[in-house]
Formats: sequence, C-alpha cells, structure tokens
Amino acid sequence: MSSYDVVILGGGPGGYNAAIRAGQLGLKAACVEGRATLGGTCLNVGCMPSKALLHASELYDAAMGAEFANLGIEVKPTLNLAQMMKQKDESVTGLTKGIEFLFRKNKVDWIKGWGHIDGPGKVTVTDSEGGKTELSAKDIIIATGSEPTPLPGVEIDNQRILDSTGALSLSEVPKHLVVIGAGVIGLELGSVWRRLGAQVTVVEFLDRICPGVDAEAGKTLQRSLSKQGISFKLSSKVTSATTSANGVQLSVEPAAGGTAELLEADYVLVAIGRRPYTQGLGLENVGLSTDKSGMLANRGHRTEAAGVWVIGDVTSGPMLAHKAEDEAMACVEQIVGKAGEVNYDLIPNVIYTRPELASVGKTEEQLKAEGRAYKVGKFPFTANSRAKINHETEGFAKVLADERTDEILGVHLVGPSVSEMIGEYCVAMEFSASAEDIALTCHPHPTRSEALRQAAMNVEGMATQM
Repeated sequence: MSSYDVVILGGGPGGYNAAIRAGQLGLKAACVEGRATLGGTCLNVGCMPSKALLHASELYDAAMGAEFANLGIEVKPTLNLAQMMKQKDESVTGLTKGIEFLFRKNKVDWIKGWGHIDGPGKVTVTDSEGGKTELSAKDIIIATGSEPTPLPGVEIDNQRILDSTGALSLSEVPKHLVVIGAGVIGLELGSVWRRLGAQVTVVEFLDRICPGVDAEAGKTLQRSLSKQGISFKLSSKVTSATTSANGVQLSVEPAAGGTAELLEADYVLVAIGRRPYTQGLGLENVGLSTDKSGMLANRGHRTEAAGVWVIGDVTSGPMLAHKAEDEAMACVEQIVGKAGEVNYDLIPNVIYTRPELASVGKTEEQLKAEGRAYKVGKFPFTANSRAKINHETEGFAKVLADERTDEILGVHLVGPSVSEMIGEYCVAMEFSASAEDIALTCHPHPTRSEALRQAAMNVEGMATQM
C-alpha cells in the first residue's frame, strides 16, 4: 500500500488543480484518473475542443459569408473537416501533456485507473487491465466531475443521437442537426455546425434560452442567433426518437401538452445538462450518500465523513471548470490549515457563441425578487468605436448597482469578446467597487472595453458616447 497525504479522485479541472496546489504546499499527493489523458471532460471532450471548433468555424463562416468580402478580402474557402478536427485534437493533446508536466514539476503521482473508497483513508485503484493498487491517505478529495444527463425516450448512441462528446467529433457536416436543450452546450455546438453549413433547430422545454441568465441578455442573444439561421422551438419537449440508417425522427410536443409534430434530422444532439458522476465510488464505505440528483453535500468543501472532501461538479454550485478550480485551491489550502475560501456570488458565467454572453453577480430578475432597489447603466456596442469599425456591434454592456450605495451588484454583457472583459468586473466586485469607481477609471481607446466604462457612467445617466 502506497501512503500519501492526500489522494484526489479525478483528473479534471478540480482534481488536477487540487493535486498541483497540494504539491506546491509540500503535500505528498496522488491523483487517480482512469482516462488515457489528464484534464477530465473540460480538456478532453468539453471546454477546450469546443473552443477549438468555435474559433475555426467562426473564421470559416467569416470567409464564406459577407464579412471577409466587406473587408476587401476575396477568398473562396473549402472546408476540410478532417483537418479542422485534427488541429482540435492536436491542441487538446498539447494541453493534456502540459498537465502531465505540471504533475512532474510538483511531484504529483498520477495513478492511472478508477478509484474506489474502501473505508476511511483507503482507496483502491483498478487499472484498464484489472490490476489493483491500494492507497492510503490522511485526506481524500472527490473530484470526479459530471456526465451528460440522459433524456428518457431518446437513447444516445453517438451514431445518430449524440451527446456533447459525439457532437465534437462528427466526420461530416449534418444536413439538419436538432439540438435538444438551449443551454450553453447546445448553443455553442449548434453554432459550430450552423457556421459549417448545417441547418440547426434548437428545441427547449422552457419559454426562453439560457435559463438563469439575465432575461434581457438572453433575448438579445437569441435574436442574434436567429439572424444567423438557428431556429428555436421554445416551450417544447421531445418525447421519443426513432433512428434509421440515415437519420432520426423526433416527436416534439408543446411543453404544456398538445398535438405532437415530427421533426426529421440526420443527427440529434442531446444537451439538457449534466449530472454528478458519483456512482461506484464506494461512498457507503465512509457513510456518505448523495441526493436524488447524485450530488454530494458539503460544508466548506468538507463532507460529513472525516477526511473526505468534495469539489467541482459532484457538489453544489454551478458546473463550471473555473468554479472547480477555485474550490480545488481553497480545499487544499484548508487541508494545510490556511483560510481558503470561494466567493460563490462572483463566479462568472460565459456562453461562447458569437456574440458572446458573459455575466457575474445578480440578474435584474433576482434583484426584483429580493426587493432590492437598484439602478441600471447600459451602453450598446453600436456606440463603441472599436466594435463599430470591426463590424461587431450586436449587444450591450449592462451594470446593475445598488440605488443607495452605488455598489455594483451584477454585470451582464452581450457582445464581441466579452468573455475576456467580464474579469474586470469580477475584480471590481471582489473589492465591493461602486459603479462610479469604474466610471472614473481610464480605459484604453479605441477598445471594446470602453463599453464597460460607459455603462458604469450611465448608471447616473452620464455616458458620453451615446
């Protein structure tokens, strides 16, 4: 039996960051991961490969359509889908190899296989050939992540009915792709295949896309995606799917009940969310159980079992890689006696469509429900000089501030590259900044980031550029 200070189950953004931080803090750490590569869903079949395809498809769409021609760039591109997938895979390999390097640098052991908790401080790892390795540790961190949520009546085979993994590796552009679910995954992957030439229809049970985001921001994004050719069937549910050699026939009904219609597609993407991966971990051997959704409870990342911690998608909070990373660092710092903490009110959320949607803090709907008096400052990208000369004028920046104190309570951005700009407000809000603080801060000209300042200025109706 090999002994460690800490054993981490899972090598995704939560697990590998926990392992690296443990090594940095002088702990003897092991990370248990059964995939052939480190990085979990995010690096292998999630965040990173999807961004590779989003970037490539944006450039292809710009070259195919009026965007390049308007700039005086005359080209006739040909889609080489195999090469697009190859460069995606090469990028992912580079990132996963980078984690292996960081493990070696910080003296972290990668135990290849699937971990099972046998009791307090005891883990057995089973490798791909059935071999077993026994580990002991003072602390165990569960960071096993999540998996796609299945949809009753629609069986995923990754031939015609796909989960997110299957949709990232198609060998042909669908003629008609139906996406079930108008959340982040569905909209991003739907955008990829729409740009590459597919007809895309998104079916959503709710009456809006992007549930949970600021309603105005969500509507603005939907209008933009509709103009790009994505069709939406809201307040609708898929009740069954029949596959054939060449496609899928879906039965779609109104969410409130009514007459079903049939949709024909050659591929279907099921993207209704993700569920915690907690089955078969041996939780019962340390007295732990999950809720109905498979999620583990925590208090400050601690479970009810002594010496067992939990981070990332397997516990409460948004299923986001950067949330898992924050929890990883805070968790390990607590293990060594430091005051690690995560501010769950200020975890940013991004949808990497075009335009992007990025937000942090409270929505208008949340503030109204709380009865909190607030002020709104908005600034459209149509009035931003850099966005205008780049022909990227869709969307806006919106700042919500406390009516009495002017403290920034929420920020919602729809527009070009807003994923790179939301961090400014994350920092500001960590320091309890007021809208005036941003309004008084010089921003470089001409940049899209000036819209953030102008929105803050407009909280008091003092924007100067519109």
